[in-house]
Amino acid sequence: MKVVFHEDFRPPYTSDPAAESGRMEAVERVIRDRVMWVQAIPATEEEIAAVHTRAQMERVRREGVYDIAALAAGGAIRTAAIGLTEPCFGLIRPPGHHASAASSWGFCYFNNMAVAMEKLYREKKIRTALILDFDLHFGDGTVNILEGRGYVTILNPTAADRNAYLKEVRHFLFAEKVDIIGVSAGFDHHVEDWGGLLTTGDYREMGQMVREAAGKNGGGCFGLLEGGYNHRVLGANVMAFLEGMERNHFLSCSLSFVRFLIASFVCYFFHSSVRA
Repeated sequence: MKVVFHEDFRPPYTSDPAAESGRMEAVERVIRDRVMWVQAIPATEEEIAAVHTRAQMERVRREGVYDIAALAAGGAIRTAAIGLTEPCFGLIRPPGHHASAASSWGFCYFNNMAVAMEKLYREKKIRTALILDFDLHFGDGTVNILEGRGYVTILNPTAADRNAYLKEVRHFLFAEKVDIIGVSAGFDHHVEDWGGLLTTGDYREMGQMVREAAGKNGGGCFGLLEGGYNHRVLGANVMAFLEGMERNHFLSCSLSFVRFLIASFVCYFFHSSVRA
């Protein structure tokens, strides 16, 4: 599975938990031998300005984090583009789901998900999309930017029970047919992180749901890192989510290959019968 990353995401860029030293490395150690790395490139000013005001962009510049925030947004664009044809994950930071058009908070600067979705939409690569945000915290920025644009439906699950939470996610993912599913993948709802609700297996199950729903739609899927602050479990949780998306991808490929073999056999048998 392809993972979009850049070495500039490793160093701390400010003093919040999302920028803490060792956070990216905690994920890299677990997934490095299981994925194919793709280099992130910065988003252009025009791509960012499609969802953010110039005043917000200048505010981020004054804070001294414009370059790293633009790199994260560009990484999201590349992740979503790959996600059109195969599951993909963006191991990027700063996170983005608390960034609205003209303001931001919660360790965010530019809304990576919104930048990526709007890029696909403006280039007419998608007409409809779902966004699942399973971060512990409500993705207010994503809702503020995209909810009124007419082509995106967004879910921030609210159930306080694990099983009910997963049922809520499943119902959302299979309720409508869309061209792409984007996941704001925050892992701070884990039982050993701030939220204390979800297990590592739950992230794998949600990954499977996303890939299954995308396959049913004949569409794409991708995920972008948001929260997740316990470095001891973050890597395993990300890997579980990737395994979930990847497993159904391989299953889909395997089923397609089996169908191809069956069709080839039928064709061969038919032609052999005709010649006889």
